[in-house]
Amino acid sequence: MALSGMTGFARVEGSHGAWSWAVEARSVNGRNLETRFRGPPGFDALDRAARDGAQARFQRGQLTVNLQAKRAEAQAAVQVNVEVLERYLKAGAPYVATGMVGKPTLDGLLALRGVIDAREEDEAAEDRAEVEAAMAATIGQALDGLKAARLEEGAAVAPILTGAVDRIEALTLLASHEAAGQPAVLRERYARKLTELIGEAASEERIVQEAAAMAVKADVREELDRLSSHVAAARALLAADAAAGRRLDFLSQEFMREANTLCSKSALTALTTHGLDLKATIEQFREQVQNVE
Repeated sequence: MALSGMTGFARVEGSHGAWSWAVEARSVNGRNLETRFRGPPGFDALDRAARDGAQARFQRGQLTVNLQAKRAEAQAAVQVNVEVLERYLKAGAPYVATGMVGKPTLDGLLALRGVIDAREEDEAAEDRAEVEAAMAATIGQALDGLKAARLEEGAAVAPILTGAVDRIEALTLLASHEAAGQPAVLRERYARKLTELIGEAASEERIVQEAAAMAVKADVREELDRLSSHVAAARALLAADAAAGRRLDFLSQEFMREANTLCSKSALTALTTHGLDLKATIEQFREQVQNVE
C-alpha cells in the first residue's frame, strides 16, 4: 500500500425507483479512526454500513459520511381530511347564519390547517430494503473515492518526507565529521585554561586524564549512531505496505531526542550548527508526518 494521507473528499450520486441521493465523504487528520454518519430520518441502519466501510478502508482520521436523499414528489398522495373539514364547517355555521361572516369559500377551507393531507404512498418492505442496499453501495463508492483522494495526498507528502530523511542523513554525516575532532579541541582547550589558572604549563599526564574525562562526557557517537539507525527505520517505514503514520510520529520524537542531546554535548560551533540544522529538519519532518495515516 502506498503512503496515504488523512484528508480528502469524495461525492457520489445514486438513485433507485422514486429515490435519488448524494453521498459526501470527507476526512481530516485524527489520532484514531472516528466515523460520523448523517442521513435522513428512517435510514439509521446505514450508519453501520458507513462505519464498517470506513474500518475496512482506513486506520486513522476523522471521517464524516453525509447522505442527502429525496423522494420524487409524484409519489405523494394528496387527500382532503373530511372529518377535519366538517368540524370547521360546524364550528363556523352559527356565525354564517347570523351574518357575522360570509359563506366560506373552497380555497379558504382548503387552506385551513389539517384539511389537506399530503402523505407519501406506503413503500413495500422489500422496496425500502432495495433502496437501502443501493444507498449502502453508494456509500462504499464514496469511501473508495475518499481513499483515492487520501492516497493522492500521500503521494504528494512522500517526496517531502523522503527529502527530509535524506537531509537528516546528510547532516548526521557532517556532524560525525565534526565530532571526530572534538577530543583534540577539548584537550587543547583544557590545557590552555589550566595554564591560565595556575600560571604555568600543566603536566602532560594531567592534561590527558582531564581531557579524556571531558571527551567521554562530550562523546556523541551513540547519538550519531542512533540517528543513522533512525534514518534507516524511517526509509523502511516509508517503503512499507502498511499505515506508517503512528510509527513515523514516534520516530520523529526519537530523532529530536538525539538531536537535542547532540547539541547539549557539543563543544564545537560547527557541530552545534549541524545539530540545530538537524532539529529544524526534524521539526519539518514531524509536521508532515501529522498528515500521514
